[in-house]
Amino acid sequence: MARIAGVDLPREKRVDIGLTYIFGIGRASALQILKKSGVGGATRVKDLSEEEIVKLREVIERDHQVEGDLRKEVSMGIKRLVDTGTYRGLRHRKSLPVRGQRTRTNARTRKGKRAAIGKARKPAAPVGGA
Repeated sequence: MARIAGVDLPREKRVDIGLTYIFGIGRASALQILKKSGVGGATRVKDLSEEEIVKLREVIERDHQVEGDLRKEVSMGIKRLVDTGTYRGLRHRKSLPVRGQRTRTNARTRKGKRAAIGKARKPAAPVGGA
């Protein structure tokens, strides 16, 4: 089992796809890593030799910021925006879309489940008719 940057890569996937399971590595950077390490992208993760895994691990450690360090940097950037009180920071604090998307409709992913507002009910009419 290939374990790189603290992540177990899926055994049955191709290496170029399996590397994308690491936070901070997408398709383009996965192909770049494979090119630098000299590993073929079409091989399956289960077929990698120990030597190839070590090469991949070295290239990722040397050239890319991934997993914990990257998550920390992203969260520190958001915290900085919130602390300085920028517009983007206020949007983060209120859990609203940050990049100018509309919020009247279609912001459910960011805003969460709809809050039930409900209509005010009329008081019931008296039964006696007096």
